[in-house]
Amino acid sequence: MTTEKIDLQIRRHSCAHLMAAAVQVLWPETKFAIGPAIDEGFYYDFDLPQALSPEDLVKIEAKMSELKKQGLAFERQELTIDEAIKQMRQAGQIYKVELLEELKVAGETKVSFYQTGEFVDLCRGPHLASTKEIGSFKLLSLAGAYWRGDEKNKMLTRIYGTCFAAKEELAAHLNNLEEAKKRDHRVIGKNLNLFVFSDLVGKGLPLLTEKGSVIRRELERYIVDEEIKRGYKHVYTPDIAKVDLYRKSGHYPYYKDTMYPVMKVDEEELILRPMTCPHHFELYLSKPRSYKELPVRFAELAKQFRYEKSGELTGLMRVRSFCLADAHIVCRKDQAVSEINSALNLIEDVATVLGLKKGENYRYRLSLGDRKEEKKYYKDDEAWDSAEDILRKVLTTRESPFFEAVGEAAFYGPKIDIQMKNWSGGENTAFTVQYDFVMPKRFKLVYNDSDGQEKEAIVIHRSSIGAFERVMAFLIEHYAGAFPVWLSPVQAQIITVSDKFNEYGEKVLAELKEVSIRAELDSGNDSLGKKIRNAEKQKIPYVLVVGEKEEKAKSVGVRARSQGDLGEVKLSEFIKKIIKEVIKRT
Repeated sequence: MTTEKIDLQIRRHSCAHLMAAAVQVLWPETKFAIGPAIDEGFYYDFDLPQALSPEDLVKIEAKMSELKKQGLAFERQELTIDEAIKQMRQAGQIYKVELLEELKVAGETKVSFYQTGEFVDLCRGPHLASTKEIGSFKLLSLAGAYWRGDEKNKMLTRIYGTCFAAKEELAAHLNNLEEAKKRDHRVIGKNLNLFVFSDLVGKGLPLLTEKGSVIRRELERYIVDEEIKRGYKHVYTPDIAKVDLYRKSGHYPYYKDTMYPVMKVDEEELILRPMTCPHHFELYLSKPRSYKELPVRFAELAKQFRYEKSGELTGLMRVRSFCLADAHIVCRKDQAVSEINSALNLIEDVATVLGLKKGENYRYRLSLGDRKEEKKYYKDDEAWDSAEDILRKVLTTRESPFFEAVGEAAFYGPKIDIQMKNWSGGENTAFTVQYDFVMPKRFKLVYNDSDGQEKEAIVIHRSSIGAFERVMAFLIEHYAGAFPVWLSPVQAQIITVSDKFNEYGEKVLAELKEVSIRAELDSGNDSLGKKIRNAEKQKIPYVLVVGEKEEKAKSVGVRARSQGDLGEVKLSEFIKKIIKEVIKRT
């Protein structure tokens, strides 16, 4: 993490304390939960004596400004754990008491507090020296949040805010937030009729409409063809498996809380799969393997199921059922670097086709294991060091800008995550390449080497286009719903000037469909202007106006979404133009 990033987090965490201090002044009976800095700013969770409205945010901001001007120091003090519990219990701060009691059980003997004016908070720090150093801030929104993220606990009030050193930085961020609102995939998805959710179907289970399905289908066709060209063997495996499979892989104890309940069928215990790798390992083990066969690259558009807490579900970005463009490469250790580079080449080529630029729209994160977390990560320090070194050298050799994050690895090995940037300033993992030295041991993934000896393989886990649901959300927001022609649900809208030309409009429609152009005909009674506006609202790439002149000349009047009125064009020429755009995926 860069010094600049650390400084920004300290500034934002200090601002969260300033906000909490203001809330305490305004509502002294408040019970305080937690208030961390996050990528986009900060938040604090409160148990307040009353419900807040957006108008209250203005009141809190004013009090924050008042306290900031006073130049209150962030004063650190240490207490023994028992003294801290006693103090917080006397103050009625039940959430702090709960946290402290957990720290005591974990063996902590001393804890630190920070005092800002009259506000005292349990906190490791660090903080700025004084409230005057905080910079420019803005409170953004109110939300409900269950204590500890558990739906069984009390719903608290969460206040989100952000903070920057300079007014100009804050203004730029707020402008981005306004743009993010306009590009929100949930809003655009509804307006363009791409997907819906149903309470009866269930939370986090999206239903793609016929238009949304077009985008998904085009992405699927593209990636399957591309992967097969690059030597992947596309397979199908079941969406369900025996629990024993995940016990063997180790996923069951690690991911048990995010997996769906076990189903007992006859004498077997079955479970919806949260990942595909064990299925692919069983395919590999279906026959003896020679070194000459390696690498074996199994790929699949795999349906997966993971339990996400309802408060974390976000449109298509966070769902409970998703389809992943998944692959597992079983190879020799001396092939690992080449296979990782090939996987990254594929990912970068895919990103380019999708209109995404490295450094601008996405960046690399080297996700490392934490040697102290023995329960979370497979214990083999030497293997971890070797695997992390391999991934680090790959990124360095490629001259790919990246940052490192300890504790973000999978339990079976480190990974390279492609972090997609969103308009609000945050990031989400889109694609991944993982180095796995654990599963070959658990599944005995071996091959007969050139010397006749049995050798252990290694596995590269890789997702080329990520989860289709998530990548659709990214693309909706990236293009603000104005998809390139190859992805557009409707590529051309034919509009008739009057009823007299409906027959010609039908002929144009038939010719476009004959060459697999997705087209629709608007032959309704609305005015020409309204028909054009309706097509523009649906962000359709081409509007083709037909009337007497066009019918006689076998042409169409072309209006391009990105270029405006292109004038009259022979229908045959327009067809050549749009087919070229579709084929090139421009």
